[in-house]
Amino acid sequence: MIRLLRRRIGQATVFLWFFLVAVLGGCDRADESGTQAPPLPVVVTTAERRDVPLSLEMVGSTLGTQDVPIRARVEGFLETMNFQEGRFVGKGDLLYTIDPEQYEAELVEAQSQLAAAQTNLAKTDSDLNRIRPLAEIKAVSEQDLDAAVALEAAARAAVRAAEAGVDLARITLSYTRIKAPIAGLIGLTKAKPGEFVGREPNPVVLNVLSDIDPIRVRFSISESEYLTLARTYLQEHQGEVDRRRQQTAVGGTTEGARRDLVLILADGTEHPAKGWVVAASQAIDPGTGTYTIEAAFPNPGMVLLPGQFARVRAPYQTLDDVVVVPRMALIELQGSFRVYIVNAEQKVEIREVVLGPIKGPNVVIEAGLQGGESVILEGLQKVRPGIQVSAGEAPPPDDGAPMQET
Repeated sequence: MIRLLRRRIGQATVFLWFFLVAVLGGCDRADESGTQAPPLPVVVTTAERRDVPLSLEMVGSTLGTQDVPIRARVEGFLETMNFQEGRFVGKGDLLYTIDPEQYEAELVEAQSQLAAAQTNLAKTDSDLNRIRPLAEIKAVSEQDLDAAVALEAAARAAVRAAEAGVDLARITLSYTRIKAPIAGLIGLTKAKPGEFVGREPNPVVLNVLSDIDPIRVRFSISESEYLTLARTYLQEHQGEVDRRRQQTAVGGTTEGARRDLVLILADGTEHPAKGWVVAASQAIDPGTGTYTIEAAFPNPGMVLLPGQFARVRAPYQTLDDVVVVPRMALIELQGSFRVYIVNAEQKVEIREVVLGPIKGPNVVIEAGLQGGESVILEGLQKVRPGIQVSAGEAPPPDDGAPMQET
């Protein structure tokens, strides 16, 4: 029984073997006699060589060249508001008035004290002038003369103190008329006429006045970004940096400052005027690990306002004649990158590549491509090295975004 079972299994195995040979042989003959499958269609682009500018992009916010709080330096009831909110005012324009009655009374009091001091000085001066000749002829004692001299000196000092009191009262009275310290854009008032101001919890800061031309943008960069800028931008322009330092030391201006910063607004548009660095912190913030910089941008038409979101693009280096391909052409495998290319025989080859800086949808290839190769963009899942393909050209890589070091 067992022998019979073994014999049948053997016959079935032989039959299955002959069947597979027949099928596979038939397929081979069909391939030899039939038409070949058409080449696999793929989309390719040319690996271009070009100059690539590198830049850093930082996020910040706008502020005025000067943002001056308008404070009530004396307390009292606000009488008038002499401007229109959200409009420009000139330097020295009257902004607010505070009830001056109390301070006018204090000035009158100070003036009366000055008058009393001047009267006393006149008396002591007259007494001294009368006693001095008598002392010369020994008609009065030296002690009387010394007392008269001391009284006259004290009266003269009292006059000077009273004069200072009058000046102080006059200055305090002037604080009831609040004037614009600079020309600029004034905002919404925090107090209206009739309110008591100048003492907490009542309003002390009544408004903010901003000089917005040029507008400033404050942003922070990481320590690594600072080192990138310091090692490239500052080294390349060290002569300009030294010249600006000399200008600053002798009270010069930054009119010749390098103006190559680009301001990108919240809606994605670029501000038409280029900017320049005007200020920076003296150290890396140990709490955040960032370095703070301020840049200035001309503000024609006063379109930019303080407090706006903004991005600043800072170019720092240009890579000369490098290979650029779209990022979508890359295949990553265990931390290494490769691309498929189509050779002159329309067959697929694979190339290991070393990546450089990334620019939006594109990337710089530091090694692995020479430029001019046809790199496959679409159909990557189907292609294999050595197969025949039919290549269609895709548009060249776009230059719309700045290159960023990665």
